[in-house]
Amino acid sequence: MTVFAPLKPGKRPRIGLYSIGHPHYWNQFEGLLDRLLGYNSFLAQRMAAWGDVCNVGMVVDDAGSRRAAEQLNAANVDLIFCHAATYAMSASHLHIARHCRRPVVVLNLQPTAAMNYDQTTTGEWLAHCVGCCVPEIANAYNRSGIDFHLVTGLLGLDETPAISLTDERTAGHPEAIAAWNEIAEWIKAAGVVRTLREGRMGFLGHTYPGMLDMYSDFTMITAQTGMYVEVLEMCDLAKLAESVTDAEKQAKLDQVREMFVLSEDSPSDPLARKPRPEQLEAACRVAVAQERLVREFDLDALTYYYRGKDGNPYEQLQAAFILGHSLLTAQGIPCSGEGDMKTAVAMKICDALGVGGSYSEIVAADYDRGTILLGHDGPFHIAIADGKPVLRGMGLYHGKWGTGVSVEATVRKGPVTLLNLTQTGDGRLRLIANQGEAVAAPILKIGNTMTHVRFAAGPTQTMNRWFALAPTHHGALSIGHNLSLFRKAAALLEISLDVVSP
Repeated sequence: MTVFAPLKPGKRPRIGLYSIGHPHYWNQFEGLLDRLLGYNSFLAQRMAAWGDVCNVGMVVDDAGSRRAAEQLNAANVDLIFCHAATYAMSASHLHIARHCRRPVVVLNLQPTAAMNYDQTTTGEWLAHCVGCCVPEIANAYNRSGIDFHLVTGLLGLDETPAISLTDERTAGHPEAIAAWNEIAEWIKAAGVVRTLREGRMGFLGHTYPGMLDMYSDFTMITAQTGMYVEVLEMCDLAKLAESVTDAEKQAKLDQVREMFVLSEDSPSDPLARKPRPEQLEAACRVAVAQERLVREFDLDALTYYYRGKDGNPYEQLQAAFILGHSLLTAQGIPCSGEGDMKTAVAMKICDALGVGGSYSEIVAADYDRGTILLGHDGPFHIAIADGKPVLRGMGLYHGKWGTGVSVEATVRKGPVTLLNLTQTGDGRLRLIANQGEAVAAPILKIGNTMTHVRFAAGPTQTMNRWFALAPTHHGALSIGHNLSLFRKAAALLEISLDVVSP
């Protein structure tokens, strides 16, 4: 299957890094400062795999912390890592967090799994006693109202510094691996913040009338995520569709034939038929226009719905939406149907974290298999499909207007996490998540996406606990067990996260 390149480059997070120490040590213990700066450089190099790093080096006093804060502010960092390189006084760097007003992750990473007790000197010990100042930092941050988080473990060096008296090669140690997984997740979560803060949400048409859970205040979305909402008209898309050439339409059709299996008539549903040539051509023409719309308005996500009088040109346009919006979703522009903007944001969070995010709702429970079917009539995140999706012709869209083609697919088997973005009665956004396992089981042949997911609590208790949290009735189905990632993203977004208990 062709993997589409993103339509827009991903937003790399900007990461601040500094190390702390006690300047009295430098003259007392030769080589200690250079050794600790080596650890600092190692951290910066590793972190650069996931974000752009602004490393201000060693901070040892109040004046230095103010200069560092100015440098980090100038770099517009999203997240700051404070590396406890040795003992340091909390007052020597508190101004960084106070002035930058960014979340801080304190790194309590010991260079060695165990000291050489027989040969260790005071200078050697000071390179290893990284945890002794962390309680002081936590206390100062807490009393100053500063948001902070902790990563504890091993530094994960591949080589031991020449000055060391013990083995510092801990790259393969479980505590180093776990610590670096945590660091990577924090940086990726910071990428979500930047992606949303600099993102543009397209709102095409209107919300499906009567679905109260999906109504959203555009100002609330901007205020709580940073996303700008671009209100689009159907005529914006219609104008672009008029100019699509036959060559562009044919190129899109060739792409579709490579990525999809074109169905025959459904053996069970008379509404689900082999796609007619005119349906495929219409869907491909609109798909070209949909991609143009994203480019013209510089969109990062899109939500849409249109309901008009029977047979009007805009209704014919919307009847062809599912294919193009599925392709866009696979290209890093998540699209949600029925005007559900909150779910488009949840899908964008998943996509920014690299875990997919397919538009879903609860379809039904299968009590024989102990599963809940999750899916929708599109769009689908093709990049996380289990095999080639099926493109099926629809004689009628249920609950909607018009005919066209729809995507029939299932998410790949294995660990999955459902992420929901809802709104509370006081106007706050809230995330809800639940981990499960996508399992092999038959799905309906009616042109809908469907995935059997087995949750630990079973269908009845899972639904009871999920519904009690007052979710939006759609969600984003992601691949992998992603609670740790989602918790970090929620913390940095300052949006609460509820987890459905097993």
